[in-house]
Amino acid sequence: MKLPELDSATLDRIVEMAWEDRTPFEAIELQYGLQEKQVIALMRREMKASSFRLWRKRVTGRKTKHLKARGFIEGRFKSANQKT
Repeated sequence: MKLPELDSATLDRIVEMAWEDRTPFEAIELQYGLQEKQVIALMRREMKASSFRLWRKRVTGRKTKHLKARGFIEGRFKSANQKT
């Protein structure tokens, strides 16, 4: 999968957003143009294998990572760095 060239600050922010439980993949796509599959590939590339496995286990099936599966519009916390 072809991933776009990203500077280190952007890469760090995407990884941070992917780690956050309440930041949906749609927010990452809106801000950076990366689809969920691309975010997963990026996380696999940037993380140690054991950290990636833990992240995938936690994120898989999590309702808060997908806007359509959420039972709420906004959560209790919104990062100051998050645009959506």
